[in-house]
Amino acid sequence: MMVSVSSAFSLIAQHAQNLQAVKLPLKQSLGHYLAEDILAPISLPSFRQSAMDGYAIQMGSAQSYEVVGESKAGDFWNFDLGENAAVRILTGARVPDMADTVVVQENTRMDGSKIHLKRMPRPFGNIRSIGEQVMKGDLVAKKGSKVNATLLGFLASFGLEEVLVISKPKITVIVTGSELQAAGLPLHPGGVYECNGTAMEAVLAEQGFQVEALHHVPDERSATIEAVSQSLGADVLLISGGISVGDYDFVKAALQESGVEEVFYQVNQKPARPIWFGKKGKTLVFALPGNPAAMATCLQVYVLPLLHKIASGAELNLNLEKGILFGEVENACGKSRFLCAQEKNGMVTILEKQSCNTLSGFARANALVFIDESVPGLGFGDKVQFLRLNSA
Repeated sequence: MMVSVSSAFSLIAQHAQNLQAVKLPLKQSLGHYLAEDILAPISLPSFRQSAMDGYAIQMGSAQSYEVVGESKAGDFWNFDLGENAAVRILTGARVPDMADTVVVQENTRMDGSKIHLKRMPRPFGNIRSIGEQVMKGDLVAKKGSKVNATLLGFLASFGLEEVLVISKPKITVIVTGSELQAAGLPLHPGGVYECNGTAMEAVLAEQGFQVEALHHVPDERSATIEAVSQSLGADVLLISGGISVGDYDFVKAALQESGVEEVFYQVNQKPARPIWFGKKGKTLVFALPGNPAAMATCLQVYVLPLLHKIASGAELNLNLEKGILFGEVENACGKSRFLCAQEKNGMVTILEKQSCNTLSGFARANALVFIDESVPGLGFGDKVQFLRLNSA
C-alpha cells in the first residue's frame, strides 16, 4: 500500500520505541542522551575559594598586615587570623575561615613580612562563595540532554564516575547487488563500485551512530534470505537495493519469509518511491532503494530521525527549516519531491542534474528541499521547506 510522506513518518513514529537505559562510565557517555535528571551531588565550589592572587584578611581599617602563612590550591590549612594578619593566597585556594576579603596582589606593597594596602579593598570581595556556581541538589542536566564534550567535563567536576544514558542502536547494513565491486580492483564489464554501504556508514558515523555489521549480498534469493534472517538481532536493519519489482529483487520476499511485519511499502515521493518499512520483535527494518541518491534521500528523511528518536527519547522530528526559493520548480507529477539544493543566508537554490543514480548532487548540496505532493510548483521568492544536510 503506497502512503504519503506524512503518513510514512507517522507510521514510523508509532513503531519507534526508545531504547533501554544503561549506566556507562562518564568518559564513555559522549554522544549519548541522559536517561534521567542529574542533581548536583556537591556544591560548586564546595569551599570558599579565592578568585584572585593576593592576600586573605579580615576587613577592617588597618592599612598594614603581617603575613602569617600561605594558602595555595589544594591546601587544607586554616589560619587563626588576627585583626592585622594576612595570609598569602593564590587563585582557587581555600580561603581561611576567619578571612572575609581577598586583597588583589596588585593593590599591595610588600615590606619584609608585611603588606601595605595601596587601595582599600571592596568588603567581601574576590571570594567565590560555597555554591556560587551550583548548590548541592540543584538540577545540573535535564533528562534527554545530549552528552557533548562540555557537559561531560561539567559532570566530571562533580566527581561523577558513571551516568544513566539511553543506549545507542545496534545497526546492521545489508547492501545487495551482484554488480557491486569493492574499490581497489579494475571494474569488470558491467560492474559498479559499491558506494552505498560506505556512504551509509559515513553518514551514520557523522551523526554519532556506528554500524556494527556490514554485509554485501549478491542478487540471489537464498543468500538474501540468509542475510536478512541472520541480521534480525539488530535494533535497526538497513537494506540497500533489491526492494523494487525486478526479476532479481529478492529483499521483499526475504523479509516476508523471515517473518518481518510490513508496516508500509512505497511512498508517494520522488525519488525513492520503493521504500519498505517493517519490524520483527525489537528490530526495525528499512529496505531502501539501491540508487544512491534515492538511498541517501531515505536515509536523511526517515532513517536518521528514527535513530535520533530511539536514542534520545525525543519526538520523531524531521527538523524542516524555511527559506526563500531562488529559482522555479514544477511539481506536476503529483508526488512529494526531495531535491538537492544549496542554502545560503536563507536563500535556497535547487541544483541541476537531480539524478537518483548518483551521489554527485548530495556531494554538492547542503540542503534537501521538500515539496509536498499537494504543491504543484514554486516560483521565485516563494517560501520553501528544506532539510539541512551535512550537519552533525
